[in-house]
Amino acid sequence: MGARFGAVDGEYETGDPEGQEADDAWADELIERARARSVDDPSESADETSEPVLPTGLPRGDADLQNMDPTQPAAAGEAPQRRPPLVTFEDIHGSSGAFPVLPEERPQQPAPQFTQRVQGEPPVQPDPMHQVDLGIPGSGVSFRKAAVEWGSVIVGALVMALLVKAYLFQAFYIPSPSMEPTLGNGDRIIVNKLSYRLHEVNRGDVVVFKAPQGAVNGIEDLIKRVIALSGETISTEDGRVRIDGGLLLEPYLVAQDLTSGFALPPGCLNPTGAADTCLVPPGHVFVLGDNRGNSKDGRFFGPIPEESIAGRAFLRVWPLGGLGRL
Repeated sequence: MGARFGAVDGEYETGDPEGQEADDAWADELIERARARSVDDPSESADETSEPVLPTGLPRGDADLQNMDPTQPAAAGEAPQRRPPLVTFEDIHGSSGAFPVLPEERPQQPAPQFTQRVQGEPPVQPDPMHQVDLGIPGSGVSFRKAAVEWGSVIVGALVMALLVKAYLFQAFYIPSPSMEPTLGNGDRIIVNKLSYRLHEVNRGDVVVFKAPQGAVNGIEDLIKRVIALSGETISTEDGRVRIDGGLLLEPYLVAQDLTSGFALPPGCLNPTGAADTCLVPPGHVFVLGDNRGNSKDGRFFGPIPEESIAGRAFLRVWPLGGLGRL
């Protein structure tokens, strides 16, 4: 593109007096025309233009015109200046300018008052409009809830007791003096029914077992002490017990020589048939009472099968003065 040289239509070169005079004439004409319109109809002039009317006699583009203060009153013979219209709340929001109506406040209900009733006066009926639900259940609901809770506790306790009695522990009552001085008549003991599920029967254990010859005087369970184990030979000599010929020490007895002799009891594997001697068959044990002079034990009914043993007595719980392990 080529460069432009010279003045374009409507433009004047700098320093051209003819162009400057034409510009001043145009400004003067514009001012006179605006002054005439403002004199004829001041309101129409203010509505059509928001710019202040320029005073005559000032050239267009003068620095004084640009810096003049619109708040100063116009000089005599000059047209009054017009301020721009004010912006109102209605112009912005498009409404009447009234503030929005706030929601009506509800009156706060007073807190319930608790007064102490004077003796002799009738009870004050509560106002149903001011009753407060505190979530407290009625007497019927409380009774049913308590019945369900206690019923669950009782049933759970019974089930637990049956399970414990069947598989873990069971209480027994001593009905005779056959185990004195270890256990007396009327003592109560706890038997561990789980012991012989974990280990074999040991010599010296106090065990509860089913009577080999059935119930005697209504008693089905007996309690005695294990003396000889399966495969051992038990015999007596001078009131003392021997196991496979060796002397057995029994510190739980009042005296060591109180064991009376016995004939060959049933169930013993004794080929010679000698008295005061019994060979314990496999899966059996030989038991005696600690009160050897007043105990009906293995010397009468012979060895007992291990499977008939209910458990091992390990704790005496009554009387309280004799509480302790066996």
